[in-house]
Amino acid sequence: MTRGFTGLLRLAPEVERALIRSQPVVALETSLVAHGLPHPDGLEVALRCEDRVREAGVVPATIAVVDGAVRVGLDEEELERLSVARTARKVGPRDLAASVVSGGLGATTVAGALAVCRIAGIHFMATGGLGGVHRGWQQTRDVSADTYEIAFAAVCVVCSGVKSLLDVSATLEELETRGIPVIGYRTDSFPLFYRRDSPHHLPDRVDDAATVAALAATHWGFARAAGVIVANPVAEEAALSADEIDPAVDQALAEAEAAGIRGADVTPFVLGRVHELTEGRSLAANRRLIEDNAALAAEIARAYYAE
Repeated sequence: MTRGFTGLLRLAPEVERALIRSQPVVALETSLVAHGLPHPDGLEVALRCEDRVREAGVVPATIAVVDGAVRVGLDEEELERLSVARTARKVGPRDLAASVVSGGLGATTVAGALAVCRIAGIHFMATGGLGGVHRGWQQTRDVSADTYEIAFAAVCVVCSGVKSLLDVSATLEELETRGIPVIGYRTDSFPLFYRRDSPHHLPDRVDDAATVAALAATHWGFARAAGVIVANPVAEEAALSADEIDPAVDQALAEAEAAGIRGADVTPFVLGRVHELTEGRSLAANRRLIEDNAALAAEIARAYYAE
């Protein structure tokens, strides 16, 4: 596939055309393809997300580092390489330059994709769950770059909240401190990835995509550089209960601690173990919420550019 060059990025032709024409584009990160989901689930979900975005009449822009180039818009062969590669680097904002110079293969985290969105001028993105403040952060200082990068990226990010393995209260406090609106989509509480609700109340709720688009436009109209988080709960038929998921998360975290797993390796390890402990139910929920978030992000982007 021929690519066009735009500064530090290589844009797929359809992405470049859409951006030039001020048409809606939805960014998709790739860490979930290479690290978050097993093969072939990662590839299948990535392709389905792109389909869901296109079904809404919006252009998908899946982001990764391929052969030393930051690609904005991938083909199926490149996605398959990411899904099967055991050595694909997990690329956050700090890793972009090194990944390009090394000439390797890298899958972008939420923060890495946000950094690329800032350069490309993409204002809408979908993912599964945001990173945040990890439990025990007072000792480890382990805070995801997601919460930092979104404070400087004018991007509306649709997600299903954060994973319950995090310190959720501290994460929400961090987002508030950084001036990042967190909007519940048809919910009054902050979803916890596999769980639809939580004890964490959200001050703002929106029930349709057009109102989310208007809220984002108004937020940026006040010269706010920060992004907007749209918390979209997993579908009810796919959701897990607290009694089912919380013990599995606690066990997986304890196993990670015992094995000396730290930093960026914690989340993929815990997700993998939780999928095993729930006999695949969490994997099914993960797949469903990622695909639904892509569809919602496309609806919001289409409404935003229709105004």
